[in-house]
Amino acid sequence: MAKKKNRPTLQHVADEVGITKMTVSRFLRNPESVSASLQTRIAKALEDIGYIHNQAPNLLSNAKSHAIGVLVPSLTNQVFAEVIRGIEEVIDPAGYQTMLAHYGYSKSAEEARLAKLLSYNIDGVILSESVHTERTRKMLDMADIPVVEIMDSVAKPISQAVGIDNAAASTAMTQRMIDKGYRNLVYLAARMDERTQQKIQGYKYAINAAKLTARVIHTELPSSFTIGSELLCQALKEHPNMDGVVCTNDDIAIGALYECQRQNIPVPGKIAIAGFHGHNFSQVIVPKLATVATPREEIGRLAATELLARFNGEPMERNVFELPFKVLDGETI
Repeated sequence: MAKKKNRPTLQHVADEVGITKMTVSRFLRNPESVSASLQTRIAKALEDIGYIHNQAPNLLSNAKSHAIGVLVPSLTNQVFAEVIRGIEEVIDPAGYQTMLAHYGYSKSAEEARLAKLLSYNIDGVILSESVHTERTRKMLDMADIPVVEIMDSVAKPISQAVGIDNAAASTAMTQRMIDKGYRNLVYLAARMDERTQQKIQGYKYAINAAKLTARVIHTELPSSFTIGSELLCQALKEHPNMDGVVCTNDDIAIGALYECQRQNIPVPGKIAIAGFHGHNFSQVIVPKLATVATPREEIGRLAATELLARFNGEPMERNVFELPFKVLDGETI
């Protein structure tokens, strides 16, 4: 294994600003202890060189922590609960543990959580996004640890990526509905994170190829059954001729289904409904939901396996692993 880079130290920061190491240390403990102008200069130097505060004792600063950082946008979303289960199936027997952090789909929060994880000298990190702040990328470069990004196989990875082609999966589901005769399909989206936008692009690709009209109704709020119900009501009001909805995930789809049942709208007799991810609960409700089954646990297992391989000094034979998805017709299209 190649020798790791030396992480920036307090002395590097001090030299950059032209002050003593003790002054930098005092700033880190209490920024108000130095002048406002010096606060600005030190903060800029810290960011420019990618300094990472080390929470571990100095004697352990170069030791293996036997911990893997895992950053996910939500700890309550079943998608990531299953990914984490897959990760731990691999790393637990190998003697490693996960250090979890969630960031609520905020790039700045991801940056802050990553800085905290890196301060504990983690051996590797799994990221759930493919788009990051410049400082996040700089910190990862300086930390010089194995990095695997998950859930997206299309964006160029920092090092390695394990995921699916979200746009292609959305295109496949939309095309399945078009093939079944639906012509007025509306896309229902929440959160509007990078993967949701990829799915919208996939939906529009299929719609445009069929020379139909693309219609998207979205909210910045996190997805839920309630949001699915509200988006369905909005779609009914704005597009009374719609005959189907393509949803960014199963939560939205099931919320839309419940709203149709509440309004006595036949599904799929009058409106077809499709979700995304293929959660277990989507396949036991009545009617069974049409959805795209994604390999969440396998993504976690493969990401963890690749990290362990890097820890063991094995060469990286592939930097992108694109896993298959499956379109399930269910009973709602």
